[in-house]
Amino acid sequence: KDISKISHNKTNDDKSGKVLAIVRVRGIRNMKPKIKYTLELLNLNRPNHCVLYPYDDKILGMLKIVKDYVAYGLIDDATAEKLIQKRGELGSKKYRFEKSEVSKRTAQEYLLGLKTGKGPSKLKHLMDPVFRLRPPKHGYKNIKKHYPLGALGRWDNINSLIVRMI
Repeated sequence: KDISKISHNKTNDDKSGKVLAIVRVRGIRNMKPKIKYTLELLNLNRPNHCVLYPYDDKILGMLKIVKDYVAYGLIDDATAEKLIQKRGELGSKKYRFEKSEVSKRTAQEYLLGLKTGKGPSKLKHLMDPVFRLRPPKHGYKNIKKHYPLGALGRWDNINSLIVRMI
């Protein structure tokens, strides 16, 4: 085989257009420095904070490091727009007025930017990257075990958790 013909780019069409929602579940008690630094890079500084990222290999590598402290999964468009409209902020200006055309347009622009592969740091002019959520209604099952027994790790349906937290 000719090794020079093998492409090292991992471009996969299944990943394009998908958005990951990452919610921090646990605090900083007894945390290793590498995990703490990775959470800072993901802009997850406190429990019950949520960030949206494009589905990317770099982000998945970071999630492997912090899987014992966060819940994450693929979010659908309707839940993402609801999250942005209800909990989106730009400085001290909140976009909580749901029926406003400005908030709907901003939510759609932010979501479109994430789907095209732009990270939240490149979309700061539209909205702050962190969504400050409430603790979920009826609580977490367990913050020390992985999904489905607890709240940590990869969720098949992260939308249900986020709707309970909005």
